[in-house]
Amino acid sequence: MGTIDPLKSEPLILFDGLCNLCSGSVRFIINRDTKARFKFASLQSTVGQSQLQKFNLPLNQFYSIVLIQNGVALQRSDAALQIARGLSGPWPAFYIFKLIPRFLRDWVYDFVSKNRYSWFGRKDACMIPTPELKSRFLE
Repeated sequence: MGTIDPLKSEPLILFDGLCNLCSGSVRFIINRDTKARFKFASLQSTVGQSQLQKFNLPLNQFYSIVLIQNGVALQRSDAALQIARGLSGPWPAFYIFKLIPRFLRDWVYDFVSKNRYSWFGRKDACMIPTPELKSRFLE
């Protein structure tokens, strides 16, 4: 797996590697990121933990996807909408939801986040990328 500095390269998505919804979201992004811009790391990984620490985010509360881009860490709905903006197909149109106040967007995000394990399940170990995708995942 790669060891690049995510702050000096492609956008980095940190996700809960034990969450089925989160892992499914990563697969969704990969399939729609035709330019392979996004890199990935689980929040539980060494890279994930170091980035959380770097941005003064909780090291053991994996309630949000985090997008690190241009030296800024976005969380929750801001991260999700910025990611959608970077995908191919109709997904960038979802960025229009930025017009909705963040507290409302994040309320919906938090509701799904709090229920994701009971709705979608949880894994015992982090997702392991296929050999073809290994270069897009940081440890």
